[in-house]
Amino acid sequence: MVVTGRLAAVAAVAALLVTFVLPSWLGVAVVSALLVVAVLVDLGAAGSAGALTLAREPLTVVRLGRSTEIELAVTNTGARTVRGMLWDDWPGSAHAVDRTHRIALDPGTRSRYRTTLTPTHRGDRVAGPITIRALGPLGLAGRQTRHTVPARVRALPPFRSERLLSSKVKRLQHLEGRNVANMRGQGTEFDSFREYVAGDDVRTIDWRATARATDVLVRTWRPERNRHMLMLLDTGRVSAGRVGTGGTDGTRLDASIEAALLLGGLAAAAGDSVDLLAFDRQVRAEVRGIGGKRLQLKLMHALAGVTPALVDTDTAALVRAAIDRTRRRSLIVWFTTLDGAAVEENLLPVLPVLAHRHRVLIVSVTDPEVAAAATRRDDPADLFGAAAAESLLAERALVQESLRRKGIDVVAAPPDRLPEALADEYLELKQSGSM
Repeated sequence: MVVTGRLAAVAAVAALLVTFVLPSWLGVAVVSALLVVAVLVDLGAAGSAGALTLAREPLTVVRLGRSTEIELAVTNTGARTVRGMLWDDWPGSAHAVDRTHRIALDPGTRSRYRTTLTPTHRGDRVAGPITIRALGPLGLAGRQTRHTVPARVRALPPFRSERLLSSKVKRLQHLEGRNVANMRGQGTEFDSFREYVAGDDVRTIDWRATARATDVLVRTWRPERNRHMLMLLDTGRVSAGRVGTGGTDGTRLDASIEAALLLGGLAAAAGDSVDLLAFDRQVRAEVRGIGGKRLQLKLMHALAGVTPALVDTDTAALVRAAIDRTRRRSLIVWFTTLDGAAVEENLLPVLPVLAHRHRVLIVSVTDPEVAAAATRRDDPADLFGAAAAESLLAERALVQESLRRKGIDVVAAPPDRLPEALADEYLELKQSGSM
């Protein structure tokens, strides 16, 4: 049972009445009895909140930064009209708006109530209980119940670089149409026949096809499709670092996810098979055996709830997991950091094992604030910061050059440029037949 503010207001008026009109114990008893009778009558006439059935979609998906509406269907299966209030409870990070609703449901009727959510972080937000307060016709008292209606809102990565995907796919198609070679090599597959022209290598002549045709035919080759790529996402503590001025660009992991989504979509359009493994000391997310148009959505759902773990990544275990999942030669795209100490202690001891079997591409997010600090030298107070930034940039350049000498490709760029830089590197590998 619950009482409302209206009852308190009525009680206050009754107290004034007793004080100035019936200033006696008899007056107090009469007024109190009338209030009790009114509350009991109102409570008895109230509809039953337990007679309401509630339903809504168990999972709603929205891109991070956008809003979505959660629709709750309420049906009155009882014999009385139910009037009152309904509260739809959600976590604070879901930023629910208009979650309080007035209800007035006649018997056998259904109504829908909408709550607007705007999640501010990736991942799932689980709905709390729904509280319904059914009041009597006088609005003095009623019954309150709580209902559990399972529901989740999944905030997918924003994928702002999706606008680049169509242009990169067009460039890929242009490369595939242009990269038709006469000589077969690693990373190529048979494309078609064409007529022999002066200057063609006679070794490219297909004599069987020539025997069936009226002209001499030669074989042409194109970059091989259906290659395999494994993306490794380091979710250890280094991925929790924030980048940009005041960390406004999010964490390193956020930028890596953005780049991985663009690369995955581009590779799927190229006909390659793509796997993903998010790992620190254990598997945080994994996508395997998905290709084509479904890959993009699968990657987004898998990465939606991945957050940095405040532990050092076990790189040896990560390499073992990568080798177990790639039986044939593949392109390994490893999203990690290029800080000198981390490379010396974690990457260099395990990279030779991986590079011996696969083509390895290291992808790192750089902080634009470091590059900006290296240029601020007007104020003497900024000189120490500029010197530290210059030292860090020089160390990072040395690490990149060392990795390239070992045959390992490196892509390092600020968060806003990393997806496009990685996509361009992938297209370069395609063009050269390395992928």
